[in-house]
Amino acid sequence: MQSLDVIVHAVSLASATSHSYELRAAPGAAALPSFEAGAHIDVRLGPSLVRPYSLCNSPRETGRYLICVRRDDTGRGGSRTLHRDLHVGRRLRISPPRNHFPLVAARRHVLVAGGIGITPLLSMAEALAAREAPFVLHHYTSSAADAPLLERLVASAFAERTVVHHSDRGDTVRTGLPAELLAPDPDTAVYVCGPDGFMTHVTAEATAAGWLPGQIHTERFAPATPATPTAAGAEVTTEAATEFTVRIASTGIGYPVPADRTIADVLTSGGVEVELSCEQGICGACLTPVLAGEPDHRDEVRTPEERAADDRITICCSRSRTPELLLDL
Repeated sequence: MQSLDVIVHAVSLASATSHSYELRAAPGAAALPSFEAGAHIDVRLGPSLVRPYSLCNSPRETGRYLICVRRDDTGRGGSRTLHRDLHVGRRLRISPPRNHFPLVAARRHVLVAGGIGITPLLSMAEALAAREAPFVLHHYTSSAADAPLLERLVASAFAERTVVHHSDRGDTVRTGLPAELLAPDPDTAVYVCGPDGFMTHVTAEATAAGWLPGQIHTERFAPATPATPTAAGAEVTTEAATEFTVRIASTGIGYPVPADRTIADVLTSGGVEVELSCEQGICGACLTPVLAGEPDHRDEVRTPEERAADDRITICCSRSRTPELLLDL
């Protein structure tokens, strides 16, 4: 992947289970590019371990990136490795920021975060507050001790526009949506980020209340469609998984993709260099141009309109509706 050379400048406790990491350009390295609210970076933690993390500092800040990571002992190992190995002074390779969760123009924004889902929404809140735009931020957590970045929220310039909810006090989205979501407004954009169950519930309830799908913007940390691990450690959804061929435009070589393997797995095994990060269809690192054929999109990155164009495919999880796909590689 295209990469930046950074150093871990500071590490701090963000909650009982989360750490914040401040990254700066390593000595002698190029300056860090600017970023927009909602952007994320891919962090290389090992030869084959790359994970995406949202930037949670203000886009107005230059010279540093701030990420916050919750340790997940039931996950795929990225957060455990990061918590164990990232210390002040550690050099890292990261991708430039990319944004599949941008703020859209709207008269007002309602931001709804669940747990560590606060990270991209915090950057959005900073951006909206800086331009004095109307918004409200709701943060749902299990408890005050486990609320990521709570101290920063309560000390922020937009603390009066922030509502914190703790489930150990009986305050959850299942006991009632935020009041702002009970009255649909065509001039308001809603942003939701957090665990899959949380997002599914908020989105379904908001839709039932009358919000239009195009007004609700989401970013997932895990794919919504259950996936089955392959022997190679990749993931492929089980629905309609049939064999097809991917052909590389630059060489003309075709690679059969069996039902139990992903395009990315087949290509990397065949020596084709591709960019990978989350390997779950949630970060967009592996989006690859399609020159011919019809993709079967299974990612959580792009909008329905972007998928309908059929001009790019997430090769880590998506498949093909035609016998062959021609990729611009």
